[in-house]
Amino acid sequence: MEPARGETPRELLDRELVEVLQELRVAVAGVQILFGFLLTLPFSTGFHRIGHAGRWVYYVSLVTAAVASICFIAPATQHRILFGSGRKDVLISRSNQYGIVGASTLTVSMACGVAVAARGFFSSWLATATATGVVILCAWAWFVQPLLTLRRALPPQAAYRSPPDQ
Repeated sequence: MEPARGETPRELLDRELVEVLQELRVAVAGVQILFGFLLTLPFSTGFHRIGHAGRWVYYVSLVTAAVASICFIAPATQHRILFGSGRKDVLISRSNQYGIVGASTLTVSMACGVAVAARGFFSSWLATATATGVVILCAWAWFVQPLLTLRRALPPQAAYRSPPDQ
């Protein structure tokens, strides 16, 4: 039992699974909109202006958006396959890992997408600076700040525990 909530281990797993799937549902909508936009971009007028380097930056943005989509969708698909198997603990652990990889690749995709779009209207240094700002903000809001909070909230040995075996 978790004393603070009075949950059984099964109730705890049920709640954690619902929470992680809800969190990923929010992320998947955003990444799919970005991915859909990126898929149409080469067919728009003016795409030819981005140049050779811009096409590579666009390609990185496209591929990392695809990877982020895969990572954010994987937990729901795995839940369907593993449903009723009694392996929610594994599903929750994997979903957490997929969420972190998805957020990391989404950071890259957004930064590259912003760089390509900004380069269409401004100089390359401003596009690079803007993309760097996106990376810094994502890194802070999605990774650094929660890790600092976790580090302060947990005793030193608990903050660095390894995830359960899968």
